[in-house]
Amino acid sequence: MAKITATPKSSLADEPLKIHVSGLEPSQLVTLQASLTDEKGVLFQARAFYWTDKNGQVDLVRDAATGGDYSGVQPMGLFWSLKPTKPFSRLLKRDVMNTPYKVRLDVFDSLNLLPPSEDRSLASQTVERWYAAPGVQRIPVRHGRVRGALFLPAGSGPFPGVIDLFGGIGGLTEFRACLLACRGFATLALAYFAYEDLPSVLGQIELEYFEEAADFLLNHPKVRGPRLGILAICKGAEIALAMATYLTQIGATVCINGTNSINGFPLYYRDLCVPPIPYKNENMLISESGVVDFTGIFGDPKLHQDSVLPVEKAQGKILLVVGEKDMNYNSKAYATDIMERMKKLGKTHCALLSYPGAGHMIEPPCSPLCYQSWLPIISCPVFWGGEAPAHAAAQVHSWREIQKFLHLHLGPTQSSNL
Repeated sequence: MAKITATPKSSLADEPLKIHVSGLEPSQLVTLQASLTDEKGVLFQARAFYWTDKNGQVDLVRDAATGGDYSGVQPMGLFWSLKPTKPFSRLLKRDVMNTPYKVRLDVFDSLNLLPPSEDRSLASQTVERWYAAPGVQRIPVRHGRVRGALFLPAGSGPFPGVIDLFGGIGGLTEFRACLLACRGFATLALAYFAYEDLPSVLGQIELEYFEEAADFLLNHPKVRGPRLGILAICKGAEIALAMATYLTQIGATVCINGTNSINGFPLYYRDLCVPPIPYKNENMLISESGVVDFTGIFGDPKLHQDSVLPVEKAQGKILLVVGEKDMNYNSKAYATDIMERMKKLGKTHCALLSYPGAGHMIEPPCSPLCYQSWLPIISCPVFWGGEAPAHAAAQVHSWREIQKFLHLHLGPTQSSNL
């Protein structure tokens, strides 16, 4: 009798599984399929085609898919190649504490080019993918002006503290902060617009707000000082770089696909005003399917030196994470400018991880590539870019390196070396 087994059956969302099929005929062509329905009711699916071995088995750790949504030996290919059946949808976990994603794995006889029906499945198993480990706490934050959610690891601590920032999607995004808490970081998922009583739209950046958030986190009894880390992407990475530059509370900063300058809106901090590089919205391109390409709207930082952040002033360490197929920012160019500036000034506190084939949305491992999705602030879908296999590999490597970087530079004895 056919059987599909995935172990462990319940796991954290960033952990790999071992998927094994048995009880089939030798040299039998089968289709393996993964399916999940997100909290908005959107179905995501992936499938791949395999030949069984002489024992009628398929082992995804060992065996190569011949085709489908991916090919080759890809043990977690059924997860990172998940695609939405509703165009421009992004898989984004909202209730991180109480419910897992339930992913159904099916095996079907032969090649199924049409969506296979579950009642024709030879075997199935459902696995749970959690974002919160046992003992992790979520505490809503309404402290002064600061709005967000604090995730505390299990145990008494104290733990290294990290602020988690996202970009132009606005609101409060919690899945990455919750996973970081599972890995031993007291993490503040910080909102800065389009959430509760914060400004409804993205505008000028007041760095005092982020300083207030840093002070709140540092003063928590379960957070170990004397300095904090930041993990940020997109517009959040721009803000994170400014925090690293001007705030003394920051000891380690990870910027995923950000810029080296202030763009679109000015940044204010005490008596300082950093003017923005104006957006050139007239340069955006729109594809035949209505998806916006933003890469042309960003001005050249070399022509706007007043807007370039003096990152050499940062007192902590900086890690730049870049997807070279980013279709939202020219992230590689910005990161290269930062590294060249540091080298010219004899600074060594910045490092670069650059991934060929990776797109903009570099997320924790096993997350599906989000090539394009709806962006609420402009009410249009936008390109994020990336090539799925390379992007998946970048997520595995960068997640490991990000945690190592944060632990190293927020540890009890903070290192002076990257």
